[in-house]
Amino acid sequence: MTKVLFGERIGKTGKLRLGCSAAIFNQNRDKILLTKRSDNGQWCLPGGAMEPGESAEECCQREVNEETGLEVSPIRLVGVYSNPDQLVVYPDGNRVQVVVLHFEAQISGGKLGLSDETTEANFFTHDEIEGMTLLGRHKERIKDTLAGQMSAFVR
Repeated sequence: MTKVLFGERIGKTGKLRLGCSAAIFNQNRDKILLTKRSDNGQWCLPGGAMEPGESAEECCQREVNEETGLEVSPIRLVGVYSNPDQLVVYPDGNRVQVVVLHFEAQISGGKLGLSDETTEANFFTHDEIEGMTLLGRHKERIKDTLAGQMSAFVR
C-alpha cells in the first residue's frame, strides 16, 4: 500500500515526480468529477504522473482518459502544488516528492467508465465534497478551481 510520510523537509529524501490533475465539471457546472482509487479506496481528482516525452497537456489528457474513459481538453492552469514536508512511498520502494500541475478541463469526448486504477467515478456537488474524505490536498485544488482566478495559485 502507498504510504504518505510527513516531516520537516522529508521530500529531500526522495526524487521529484511531476504530475497533473484535473477538475472536470458536469454539463451544468454544478458538480465536479471524482474517482475512487483502487489502491487505497480514497476519492480524488483524476490525474497522475507525467511520462518522459509528453507535455503537461498530454499528461492531463492521458491520465484522465486512462482513469475515466473521458477525453478532455485542459482550459486553465489552476495551480502548481508542492509540499517539501511530504513524501510518498510506493509499494515498490520508490520515494517521491510530488509536484502537481492542476488544470480545469472540459470534456471533449469519450464515455465515463472505470479502469484498473478506479473503482468508482461520479460527479459531486461542492457541498457533497465538503463531507467527503479526499486524498491529500485535493479539496484545496477544488476550492482553488471554484475561485475562478485566472492567474495560477502556487502552493
